[in-house]
Amino acid sequence: MHKLFLPVLLVFLGCLVLSCDSNRVYDEYQTIPSTWNKDSIVTFNLKTIDSVKPYNVFINIRNNSDFDYSNLFLIAQIKFPQGKVITDTLEYEMAAPNGEWLGTGFGDVKESKLWYKQNVIFEETGNYKFSLQQAMRKNGNVEGIENLEGITEVGFRIEDIQN
Repeated sequence: MHKLFLPVLLVFLGCLVLSCDSNRVYDEYQTIPSTWNKDSIVTFNLKTIDSVKPYNVFINIRNNSDFDYSNLFLIAQIKFPQGKVITDTLEYEMAAPNGEWLGTGFGDVKESKLWYKQNVIFEETGNYKFSLQQAMRKNGNVEGIENLEGITEVGFRIEDIQN
């Protein structure tokens, strides 16, 4: 009986946490294979969203101890339904100066919820396409890191703004 209690408790707590996430409008993850190739683009498709309400947009990164850097550079792109494209080059701090990961989580994998855009109104109706690509480089090198290790999952999240 005791061996069954812990797994049941963990499932219950997991369901409780997920059900309390009332701000979530869109939340999806994609698993990165053993490395994230510099030419590999992670894409998320948003089919419907209220075109009047403002939202906050986040990039979620799960990394493990194989990630050897304190910062993460990404190229983010939003393709609008009418064809407009916005491209941003982003830098996120992933570790404190002492080397401790800034993300949350137990064990080897940490999750970082990174601000991307605030108070966004998706005015155009139709499908939006969000793309992320790693843009890491070693200091002094022009060429990007071919295969980035330590990123296990990449997520994209849209939340209602809390009043």
